[in-house]
Amino acid sequence: MALFSGPLPLIPPAARRKGEGQGAGPSVVALGGGHGLSASLSALRLLTQELTAVVTVADDGGSSGRLRHELGMLPPGDLRMALAALCDDTDWGRTWRDVMQHRFTSRDGVEGSLDGHAMGNLLIVTLWELLGDPVAGLQWAGALLGARGRVLPMASVPLTIEGDVLSEVDGSLRVRTVTGQAKLAVAAEGGNVSNVRLLPPSAPACKDSLEAIELADWVILGPGSWYTSVLPHLLLPELRDALCRTSAKRCLTMNLSNDTKETQGMSAIDHLTVISRYAPEFTVDVVLADPAVVADRAEFERAVARMGGRAVFGRVGASTGKPVHDPLRLATSYNDMFGEN
Repeated sequence: MALFSGPLPLIPPAARRKGEGQGAGPSVVALGGGHGLSASLSALRLLTQELTAVVTVADDGGSSGRLRHELGMLPPGDLRMALAALCDDTDWGRTWRDVMQHRFTSRDGVEGSLDGHAMGNLLIVTLWELLGDPVAGLQWAGALLGARGRVLPMASVPLTIEGDVLSEVDGSLRVRTVTGQAKLAVAAEGGNVSNVRLLPPSAPACKDSLEAIELADWVILGPGSWYTSVLPHLLLPELRDALCRTSAKRCLTMNLSNDTKETQGMSAIDHLTVISRYAPEFTVDVVLADPAVVADRAEFERAVARMGGRAVFGRVGASTGKPVHDPLRLATSYNDMFGEN
């Protein structure tokens, strides 16, 4: 018996409509990718029903890279992680979160075609093939998971991130161009990244993402890998223009560690300088930072003021001491921020 008698409708029957229900909370758009965006979404889903994730689509490694190469689709990995982060803390939500994040592992001695693939990636690309529409596919996936919010790609086509890396080769400093998110992240460990760019340079942004940013009360950029998850949203011309033009309040959330693979030797102020260098017209209302990562609070506050905003400090890290955001602590800081502005 056929599973479907005809094409799937673009809107799933159980999809949540914008504005439904009382006390929905502020309309928030969170931008980023990977674990950083997941942390932000895990906190924000506790505060509002009007939540949209706008996700990077430049991943070219692992399961996402293979599916992107073989099928010519958007890389689904960061989109999958965002959907999983929006799952409720119920039996249904936890089960589907674990299903989405499950990775297949071939038995010893077997080179299986499923090895390393995440189940959620396969589900998402299946919906994309059935519907022929990335946004609708993600909406169906979100309805299945009971996600508290929606997930959108930042662009309508797969993107490639490229940068110049200054590193020591045979005893001398050399600049080399590194193409691809996975390779750039590795290359950054041994050198300084500069002149980061997206290919194609004027790729079309996802129209639904632009609309969400225009209608939002708050847009939150970061935390995440600074060059490959946070900065790309300001490198895509249409998306950068939308972020600069929106009437929404703008928040930049800092990482819990300045010295990551991509940002070795950089201070918290250096992170802000990167944003201003690539998007000088982008201003902020708030920069949220854990005081543990700010060496000079007064100088940091002045740097934030130059971007048009104010610095807000909060203990948002996990109690384990690892550089991982605690969802409840982060939610508390966001909630205070929403109430003060």
